[in-house]
Formats: sequence, structure tokens, C-alpha cells
Amino acid sequence: MVRMSHTPSPRVPGQETAAPRTLSADLERTGFYPRLVADVVDDALDGAPTLAHLVHLETHFERAEVRRHVTVLALTDELLVITHVDEAPLEADPQSTTAQVSTESVPLAQIATVVLSYVFSEPAAYQPGDPVREVTLAIAWSGGQRVDMLPASCGDPNCDADHGYTGTIAQEDIVLRISAEADGPEAVSTAKHFARLLRAANAASPSGPAGGAAGAAADSPRPRLAGFGGRVRGHGGRQ
Repeated sequence: MVRMSHTPSPRVPGQETAAPRTLSADLERTGFYPRLVADVVDDALDGAPTLAHLVHLETHFERAEVRRHVTVLALTDELLVITHVDEAPLEADPQSTTAQVSTESVPLAQIATVVLSYVFSEPAAYQPGDPVREVTLAIAWSGGQRVDMLPASCGDPNCDADHGYTGTIAQEDIVLRISAEADGPEAVSTAKHFARLLRAANAASPSGPAGGAAGAAADSPRPRLAGFGGRVRGHGGRQ
């Protein structure tokens, strides 16, 4: 489940829009310890007003037990505030539950990449405006990389030679996968919209990718982002 709110901006033809919602309302919709998560996020924001937020609830099965965790992204003038809450049984008493919380505040200028990957059904029949089946939002800021390794092969099913390993390296610090089938089409649209807002905020930050040449931007007034005239007060991972 993904929920997002943002300050209303002029509608652009062909772009998705989401109705403004408060973070408190979105957390209540998840039903995942909303008061606890709201308090944790509010503490992490330290009084800073949010420009937008994204709430992603995931459920997975571990043996015969159900595990849930929620990731909240909150965008402020200067920071991307990330809150992640897991639930787990208490070791001393498996019948009791604990909530494990982590928060991180990332300066917008420190964000290196915002990657949005798309999956479409029946690409040969694609028409403009067709819905996206799922998106994956990956954000990197610390230089951390994920390495996926697999044994290499030559394609001959009878070959037993050692071909070493092959793999991919992806730069990412947080990854959220949002599926229209599991989370709903609106969740996919709101995740795409949040990614656009984050990219714009990152580009407008004084030391961001578009922050100016020869360090001049560091001495310039912070540019205002289009569509961010009013601000919604709210609260804001892994798979």
C-alpha cells in the first residue's frame, strides 16, 4: 500500500495527479501502528514542514507468520527524511510483538540518483496513456552498492567447466517496489509523482546536480520549486 500527499500544483496534461492527503490520514489507512509511526516521523522531522510524503506498507510471510513493515519518505526544503518500522515477535515471549524503528535524514544535495524503473504489460500493443504495471523507486546517496552474483555459464547444458561468476552492480540505498496489482493503480501514479518532486527538489538544492557551476550555487539563495507555494504539514526501507 502506498499513500502520498503533496501541495497541489497546476495540472499538466498527461501527468498523473494525486489528491492532497495528510500523512496522518495515510498512516491511519495502513492500520500499521499509525500513532507510533506518526510520532517517530514527527520526531525525525524536528519541526520541519513537509512538501510531500510517500507511505509504503509491505506484508510478507515468514514460515507460518505474517510480517509487516512500513517505509515513510518525507520531503522537506532541505532533507529527505526516511523512516522504517518493522514488527517482530519478542524473543523472550513470541506471543508479544516489538516494533523496530530506524530513521535517517538525507540532505537533498547529497542524493546522487533517483531511479524509477517501469514495467509495462503487452508492450507491442502499447498506446499513449496505457497504465504502468509496476514501478521500482531506487534512491542512492551514500555511495553504497548492491552486487548480485550468479554462476556464469556458456549456454551448453552439457558443459561442466567453471566459467566463474557474472552479476550486476546497482547503486542504491533504498528501494521501493510498487505494483498496480498489489497496491492499486493510484499507488503507482503517486509513487511516480513523488519521484518527480524529489528529482526537482534535488536539482534545485544548492549543491545538487543542477546547483550551478564553480560552487556559485552554494552562495546563491535557495531556488523555489514550482508547485511548492503552499506547504502541507505531515509526517513521512526496504523490501
